[in-house]
Amino acid sequence: MKAIVCERYGPPEVLKVKEVEKPTPLNNEVLIKIYATTVTSGDWRVRSLKVPTGFGSIMRLVLGISRPRQPILGSELAGVVELAGKDVSKFKVGDSVFAFSDFAMGCHAEYKCIPENGAIALKPTNLTYDEAAALSFGGMTALDFFNRAKLQHGESVLINGASGAVGTAAVQLARHFGAEVTGVCSTSNLELVRSLGAHHVIDYTKEDFTQNGETYDIIVDTVGTAPFNRSKASLNEGGRLLMVLAGLPDMLQALGVSMTSSKKVVAGPAATRAEDLRFIAQLAETGVFKPVIDRRYSFEQIVEAHRYVDTGRKKGNVVIILEHDH
Repeated sequence: MKAIVCERYGPPEVLKVKEVEKPTPLNNEVLIKIYATTVTSGDWRVRSLKVPTGFGSIMRLVLGISRPRQPILGSELAGVVELAGKDVSKFKVGDSVFAFSDFAMGCHAEYKCIPENGAIALKPTNLTYDEAAALSFGGMTALDFFNRAKLQHGESVLINGASGAVGTAAVQLARHFGAEVTGVCSTSNLELVRSLGAHHVIDYTKEDFTQNGETYDIIVDTVGTAPFNRSKASLNEGGRLLMVLAGLPDMLQALGVSMTSSKKVVAGPAATRAEDLRFIAQLAETGVFKPVIDRRYSFEQIVEAHRYVDTGRKKGNVVIILEHDH
């Protein structure tokens, strides 16, 4: 099968399309023929090794010292079950599914094996494969942070970086949970964020949300520009800062803040739970949640896709479409 292989850390040009061995499912796995995958900020970070402050050495230990231990990147997919292991009962050959492999990655390929009890669900019938492929990274990240913060109906939520993959998901989920939502983004994305359900939008090029006197129950920082020192005056008593993107110093500070203040900081990687993926699938099926897709690229255009994600300017998700030889 064809796969996009990252054999060393570096710029987008390190990525190559290569022939690799097609995987065989274990007894508890399904083999998925992939029709669409994505390039996320996570893929960019693994490829470039540009990680938040303090995590460089840790990430090399986790990912591979001199090159990625898992050379096939990609954590999201949508496709069709081609084979099922003998113990699989939840899915059958021909099922349209989407899945999230998280740190195991491996989705930038024509085929991928996923355990039936992993983060995999039937594709919502109202979504295309490219839309379904973009459901999980942003959706599950936002959902996990909201769950950890115990978001309540009627609370006020500000989302800093409301137009990215996590931000666009967070706006829709916060609205679904009954929050009053404020989105912070650039001028060109104001209408997009408003269309997703934000009650208020702030153009960060014209207004600093930390200086306008408004306060919130929850502030979600998806871009790493609103650490606690900058955001604390904008949090209500008992307010929570959700640091989706945080360096090691920020995370250490978060421990101290949470122990000494009525305000809390929630940081650290999002957990991956199969039930969260199924919840996202239900919201998508009912039209409550829909992933925002900025651009679509072919498998062979992977370098261009990474170049675009590298700019940090994508709106929602960047999708890779696979054309199989039939």
